[in-house]
Amino acid sequence: MIRITLPDGSAREVPCGTTPAQIAAAIGPGLAKAALAARVDGEVRDITRPLDADTQLALITSKDEAEALELARHDFAHILAEAVQKLFPGTQITFGPATDDGFYYDVMAPVSRGPFTLDDLPVIEEKMREIIRADKPLRREIMSRDVLIATWAAAGESFKAEWARELPDGEELTVYWSGDDWMDMCRGPHLASTGKLDPQAFKLTRVAGAYWRGDQNNAQLSRIYGTGWLNKKQLDAHLVRLEEAAKRDHRRLGQDMDLFHLQQEAHGSVFWHPHGFTIWRQLESYMRRAIDATGYQEVKTPQVMDARQWEQSGHWGKYRENMFVIPDEVPNVDDEGPVISGDADWMALKPMNCPAHVLIFRQGIKSYRDLPLRLYEHGCCHRNEPHGALHGLMRVRQFTQDDAHIFCREDQIVAEVQDFCALADRIYKDFGFTYSIKLALRPEKRFGSDADWDKAENELRDAVVRAGLATAEFGWEELPGEGAFYAPKLEWHLTDAIGRTWQVGTIQSDRVLPERLDASYVGEDGARHRPVMLHRAIFGSYERFIGILIEHYAGRFPVWLAPVQAVVATIVSDADGYGRAVTERLRAAGLRVESDFRNEKINYKVREHSLAKVPHLLVVGMREAEEGKVAIRSLGSDGQRIMSLDEAVEMLTTEATPPDLRV
Repeated sequence: MIRITLPDGSAREVPCGTTPAQIAAAIGPGLAKAALAARVDGEVRDITRPLDADTQLALITSKDEAEALELARHDFAHILAEAVQKLFPGTQITFGPATDDGFYYDVMAPVSRGPFTLDDLPVIEEKMREIIRADKPLRREIMSRDVLIATWAAAGESFKAEWARELPDGEELTVYWSGDDWMDMCRGPHLASTGKLDPQAFKLTRVAGAYWRGDQNNAQLSRIYGTGWLNKKQLDAHLVRLEEAAKRDHRRLGQDMDLFHLQQEAHGSVFWHPHGFTIWRQLESYMRRAIDATGYQEVKTPQVMDARQWEQSGHWGKYRENMFVIPDEVPNVDDEGPVISGDADWMALKPMNCPAHVLIFRQGIKSYRDLPLRLYEHGCCHRNEPHGALHGLMRVRQFTQDDAHIFCREDQIVAEVQDFCALADRIYKDFGFTYSIKLALRPEKRFGSDADWDKAENELRDAVVRAGLATAEFGWEELPGEGAFYAPKLEWHLTDAIGRTWQVGTIQSDRVLPERLDASYVGEDGARHRPVMLHRAIFGSYERFIGILIEHYAGRFPVWLAPVQAVVATIVSDADGYGRAVTERLRAAGLRVESDFRNEKINYKVREHSLAKVPHLLVVGMREAEEGKVAIRSLGSDGQRIMSLDEAVEMLTTEATPPDLRV
């Protein structure tokens, strides 16, 4: 007999080998039907997996939404793979995880056909529903390594066989059977049967290319994406959100509004057009005012540094695969022979600014009285992201950070982090965001001692508590294993206008880099001490933050950020003279204004400038010219307002004032 303790504190004695499903049935038929999986001593397991020792047991139902969704999406992924193989014999399967809103599976199409396309999705969906309705039991089985490898090899599953050969010795290898006719290698857990899923609660959404194991030198696969939920109501709500998100897609709006473009000649780097760069400049000016007011000193550091510097900082070993490296030599200019010799020392484009800021700190002797020293940089960085991972402004290879590093004494850390929390709070609210805050704790692979990590994590935690942010209102949460290799970090997760979250701002408490790069200051005792280095950013990168803003505002920027704040449009050509006078008056007031005196109907002009997301259209005809007035049509509002030119200038200049400059 074994002892099972339930969440309410009650305990049951049951025979060894009893399953959580049997315990649920003993409690009541309602729970037996609702239970999806079990949490056994904190680990989520199959509800049909026997218990073999005393344990703390909690049964997972659809009310435990996060865990239930993870299970459902995991099952949808496996059912997708099964459906593809049933429909297209000869398809090889690889892996397919759950994602934040669904699932995907990477497969290789049989040689008899080309890669999978959108046209294949409806028939795959119907086959998946057939498998779900069949209510096939999902059964876990432990296999020996040799048997598993032989099974995959015999089935022609070269990818699975390769992976099985590389699993660590001594690891328990498990497969899951769907009925008795299909299996996949998986750690689990899974639901008890395919019928536990709602056949109307998923939808396949797209197909993309992917490389085996993420390496572009390996075989190319088809990645089939889907979204999966617990019921059709959740799916329908998600599809509505997707439709709204598609309308807000920054890539489409960026083109429609003539903000930027990307092209193959510069993979992952943005070509900013005048209107887009106007937004950038406004953000840059806003941030400069914020840092100037809070004691930061702006610096500028080199784009290229010797590889030895990156070796010393630790980035060469931990981050080199994401760096652009450059030979330190003049290339061969002859038509014959290699461009470079291969014998040169290596340099690298900087992927981050922090080592260069340490080098600035090290210039001259620093005293404890000089701290905290806050160095800020609009730092252009480069990271060698895979082509397939690039995504508009959201993931690029060249980006500019609103980056700063605070060098401080041990006794200053909590206050500095607390001040940063207040600064981030003010800035995010100026843009209309709410946010949650998370503490990312030490990863498995890291630099530094456990004692230093304990200290750094506690300092960040204490600062958030003192700032009043470690509450449910701010979504306070600790994330084990998600810190950087050199420091724990606080993360700000912004919620946009349609409820999506974006991880943007961070602050990290780092004792490793000052040690590795030999940064020091003279303490009050006359001895050398290491400063603590706080890495912090609020926008993150300008590129990504602008992409988020485009989608958050759906292109309808507040007047202070809008590339064009107003357009003066005439109804008849006789009013062009007055239109020019209005335009000049607005420009003299510091507004970004354009004029439209084309020989087009006013409704056409209104529609065109509305599509361009111009906040205000000032319409003038002969009546307005005679009376010294304008008719203002504001984006998103019906009708128009008639007001004097003086009133219009006052209204527009008020709206065009950045939030940090308003009285």
